[in-house]
Amino acid sequence: MPSDSSPVQYALVAYIKSEVGEFVDGLRRELHPEHAHLPTHLTILPPRPLHGSEEEAVAMLLQTSAPVAPFQVELGDVESFLPVTPTVFIRVAHSGYRMRELHDLLNRGPLCYTEPLPYMPHVTVAKLDTPERAAEVLASSKQLWEHFQGPHRVLIDRLSFVRGCGHQWIDLSEIPLSATPR
Repeated sequence: MPSDSSPVQYALVAYIKSEVGEFVDGLRRELHPEHAHLPTHLTILPPRPLHGSEEEAVAMLLQTSAPVAPFQVELGDVESFLPVTPTVFIRVAHSGYRMRELHDLLNRGPLCYTEPLPYMPHVTVAKLDTPERAAEVLASSKQLWEHFQGPHRVLIDRLSFVRGCGHQWIDLSEIPLSATPR
């Protein structure tokens, strides 16, 4: 773990290991290489402090997610969180409510946290240093995303519980979504 001033935090993500994930990885390498090491993912629980042990958090995640069936989401437009933060992202356009339900279900026990901003399902393209740079990356990302011909659907069938500090994250445990769909 790097020794910077960032506190250790925990998050729950769904890695995107498909054609669309590879596209976003390439987009990040091209437009914001400083964060190219971060794998493309959808965040279920944004970074937060842990209340209890990692083992307690994993046990809660496994137990609480056991009745959840895998599901698909569809990615929509490239947008930004400007002027609040200089972040460029791809919005979840279809079935985002499933991600919100999963977020609400798992935001409990050792991972309970009142987030400073409302949860919105998305894939981060880049967190930038200035609004001006975010506007540039937004314009480029929109243009490149419009030309992406691959599938925009993403299967959410496993989650990763991660620990991080700054921009360095370590996978701690995989949490499968394995219930049979209704």
